[in-house]
Amino acid sequence: MISTLPHIVENAASMFPEREAFRCGKASISFTELDVKTNQLSAYLRKKGLKKGDRVGIYMDRCLETTLAVYGIMKAGGVYVPLDSLAPHPRTLFLLEDCGIEFLVTTPKQFKRVSALLAANKTLANIVGISKEIGVDAIGWEAISEISLESYSPVEILETDLAYIMYTSGSTGAPKGIMHTHLSGLTYAKSAAEVYEVTKEDRIAGHAPLHFDISTFNYFTSPLVGAANVIIPDAYTKLPASLSTLIEQEKISIWYSVPLALVQLLTQGVLEKRDLSCLRWVLFGGENFAPKYLRELMNEWPQATFCNVYGPAEINQCTYYHVPSLPENDMQIPLGKIWKSAIHKILDEQDLEVPKGEAGELVVATPTMMQGYWNNAALTMKSIFIAKNAKEIDQKYYRTGDIVRENENGELIFLGRNDRQVKLRGYRVELDEIEAVLTRHEGVEEAAAVINKVDENTTGIYVAVILHANQVFESDDLIAFCKSHLPSYAVPHQIEIRSNFPRTSSGKIKRSAITTI
Repeated sequence: MISTLPHIVENAASMFPEREAFRCGKASISFTELDVKTNQLSAYLRKKGLKKGDRVGIYMDRCLETTLAVYGIMKAGGVYVPLDSLAPHPRTLFLLEDCGIEFLVTTPKQFKRVSALLAANKTLANIVGISKEIGVDAIGWEAISEISLESYSPVEILETDLAYIMYTSGSTGAPKGIMHTHLSGLTYAKSAAEVYEVTKEDRIAGHAPLHFDISTFNYFTSPLVGAANVIIPDAYTKLPASLSTLIEQEKISIWYSVPLALVQLLTQGVLEKRDLSCLRWVLFGGENFAPKYLRELMNEWPQATFCNVYGPAEINQCTYYHVPSLPENDMQIPLGKIWKSAIHKILDEQDLEVPKGEAGELVVATPTMMQGYWNNAALTMKSIFIAKNAKEIDQKYYRTGDIVRENENGELIFLGRNDRQVKLRGYRVELDEIEAVLTRHEGVEEAAAVINKVDENTTGIYVAVILHANQVFESDDLIAFCKSHLPSYAVPHQIEIRSNFPRTSSGKIKRSAITTI
């Protein structure tokens, strides 16, 4: 029976021994090889003193070794902590210290960066993936592959044990670590496999980096059913034309990414030259997908089912919306309905359920929910709503912070963030609404709205936008458009046209870094 995440690989090796499990570039690994190699890493980590519950950092770019790291760490009873290898060193050092990480799994490519981390960090004591002299105990991947498994025995792991900690940006500026158990990760993998009818014949595109929560679909769901997962090398993610070629060559059947990657494929991927008829699911999530782009992509890939995936990293996923047909206008795509493994409520500011059709904060109870925030009990408590009534004795719900309403079909409509709602001159203004309106403009590709100081006594709305290629519009044109679609108090005081935005490593707009010039 599959009751923990490592059981996924053990079961796949038994059922689909020679099938390709993961591929990256020209390198690939079968389920049998994956099982053996992750056992070898597990044996090494335990020999070096890793104890159940210890945190282990994974410091890599997109590569095949990430699969060995994820499952090898969990098989040893450890908790994997994905680290962005392109993040500034102060952030990485904070995560290493915050999690008390002594073991780091990496690749030779990261030698210089790891050396710099070691120079500033005193907790790291063992490096896996580098054979050079580096100042602490280290071992290369070739040596790991030679470890004998003659006396190997698996670690006893419970479904309630921690499996991984994934860091996201916190509202205070300090990263927050989201703790997921084997139960939450495995329940998500099983639910996703059911909703998207994933089979062993599928080939799934692993577009997301390991430190982004979308990656759990690729690393957990695909091996659960014996499907192949194609990890897309970093170079391809930056060149949409070569990425579309890769999708064609690998005969990808399931794609999952943030909308930005799909927009780039649409506008720069030379799709008219590609045969992507193997695509049967196109999943997107993380941000709103402008209907005008979605409409174009659905025209390009009529054989595929498009799905809006929703769920904060704290609960993996909780809703889905299979787009039934081409959007006829620029109305927002619904978040959809809550899936089978979750229940929800929509609450007002007094934590009372709102009448159907009215707006409120979405709270969700689900076995895919995190255990809490690492080293932050206060934030964990703040994020939980506890239902106290005869039917739900102390049922815990996660407060998403997302404002939604339910439409007549029982589908949730996203209205904005409760922390993206601001008050200007006595009016409540949704910054997300302003962005949504601007992306309906024919010339606007993306928009990011923030609040800033107009002068010493006045606060206003500032919006940065990126225009479509070859489009020529002035800021005054866009402000006039806003005036015809927004109430006067929500019209931006300034719109600046830019060539690019600051972004997180997962491709989301980094609004905290949007400043006026």
